[in-house]
Amino acid sequence: MSSGETPATRLDADVAKTGGLLLVVVLHNLIYPLSTGSGIGPVIFYLVYASMFVVATWLLSRSRGLRAAAAVSGAAVFGAGLANSYAPNATAAMAVYLTSIAYHGVIIVVLARYTFAARQVFTDVILAATSLYLIIGSAFAAIYALVEALAPGSFTSASDTPLGWQQLLYFSYVTLTSLGYGDILPTGFHAQAFAAFEAIVGVLYTVILLSRLVGMHTSTGLREDRS
Repeated sequence: MSSGETPATRLDADVAKTGGLLLVVVLHNLIYPLSTGSGIGPVIFYLVYASMFVVATWLLSRSRGLRAAAAVSGAAVFGAGLANSYAPNATAAMAVYLTSIAYHGVIIVVLARYTFAARQVFTDVILAATSLYLIIGSAFAAIYALVEALAPGSFTSASDTPLGWQQLLYFSYVTLTSLGYGDILPTGFHAQAFAAFEAIVGVLYTVILLSRLVGMHTSTGLREDRS
């Protein structure tokens, strides 16, 4: 903590960092149609996408390795995304999926450390945990897209319409939250395996996170009672 910085000031700064990340994650999911358009739309979308986890990693982690991994994977996502938007082909699409998986993996590690290494329950921890939950969902969407690209027909839709990233992102969140609407079904072996794993992750994450938050809150109360 720098001279003149109070605990309250530090907490406000941490809330601004984690809250900002949460807002950008939600915004990124909402502006996805820009990536499929023409003109400057894809540039705007991939600038947001390729920078948001890089910035978050630099703000929330002091690890040089994680910062470097975020920067490299973010740059790779930007390049692959623009290539796939302006000159779409199977190779470019595959590059988007692979770089996205790596990119998400970095920020998942950063947020998991930030959330579960905390010793007290503050707003910034809750915001980080919420962002982590949403990012896990979008990470699985990238995995599903890769599975579908490698084995076409791994997912089927009740409307028989082609499944793109937006539909797989929707399926991922439905699976993560255990809603299971049934309008998109994993029919391939690998698709079913990953879907089952995501459903388990969604349930365990909630249970473990709640246990951790309650434990931190209880231990904080005990320390205050003893002092």
